[in-house]
Amino acid sequence: MAKINANYEALYILDPSLSEEQIAALVARFQSVVEANGTVSEVNEWGKRRLAYPINDLMEGYYVLMTFNAAAAIPAELDRIFRITDGVMRSLIVCKDQ
Repeated sequence: MAKINANYEALYILDPSLSEEQIAALVARFQSVVEANGTVSEVNEWGKRRLAYPINDLMEGYYVLMTFNAAAAIPAELDRIFRITDGVMRSLIVCKDQ
């Protein structure tokens, strides 16, 4: 029998030159995408950290880790939104149940 919901972690890195209001708006937007069809367990804003290698000539990024429970279609939609949103430098979504 297929799983209805699974536990996921999404880690994304935002452009550090964004203002605090812009960062808060993006975090709320991504959280609302998940909450439309799932539940967000935790959102940890790690803040600005040094990158291992330059991305778009930047050496820092604003890290956010979001833990959530959702159906299998939600991570795919969230990944699509990450890719088309300006200000998102990198993102990774992992299923914790596997």
